[in-house]
Amino acid sequence: MFGAGKKIKGPTKKRDLIAILLTLLLLILTPINTDISIGHMLFMGLTLSLAIIIPYYIYKNDAAARIKFHYRLDSGWNISNYSYVLLAAIIGYLIFPFYFSSTGAYTNWPNPENNLQILLLFIGTNALGIWDELFFVNTLLGIFKRYVKFWAANILQAILWTVFLYELGFVGWIPPLIFIFALIQGYTFKVTHSLGFLIAVHLAIDFMLFLAILDAHGRLAADLFITN
Repeated sequence: MFGAGKKIKGPTKKRDLIAILLTLLLLILTPINTDISIGHMLFMGLTLSLAIIIPYYIYKNDAAARIKFHYRLDSGWNISNYSYVLLAAIIGYLIFPFYFSSTGAYTNWPNPENNLQILLLFIGTNALGIWDELFFVNTLLGIFKRYVKFWAANILQAILWTVFLYELGFVGWIPPLIFIFALIQGYTFKVTHSLGFLIAVHLAIDFMLFLAILDAHGRLAADLFITN
């Protein structure tokens, strides 16, 4: 029921085990929070980057298991792709202000006191969104689906993605929505094979998250949201 129906060679299995153990160790060592101090962002950025770079080099010489970063849509962007990104932004616009006002979870993000901190919050929010796609979808999902069918592999990566964001500060009632989003992103990657499209969708949502954080902390000059 769960098997992918593929025979995995011994060296690849060993590489998979090493890659998973090393990335889990890096995540354990990473202080997963929303601190926007430069020191914390550099350290968190380093460990999370290594969680992508190390598996890439582990599989670099394994043609069958090599991690690839495919950013273009094979058929090019069309109105459906742009509409999907816009829809993602609209959903983020509606959900995040209500989420923060109903749970108080915005306090898990720092209140930026100056323009530099606002810039760091923007960079951190978007950089983490890109990392989510590179790690959970492009790396972990790629490893998992060698051993189980796609739907099971997608559930596994979605669970890990949800747990990670819960640790980051997404508490309250939103984790089930994050889980659904992770499943959709995994399936979208299967259909499009385009990290660029996934990242565009994620950044559209993250931009609304960024604005909602500023709004919840009273840092916006005008009230942009209708659900706060």
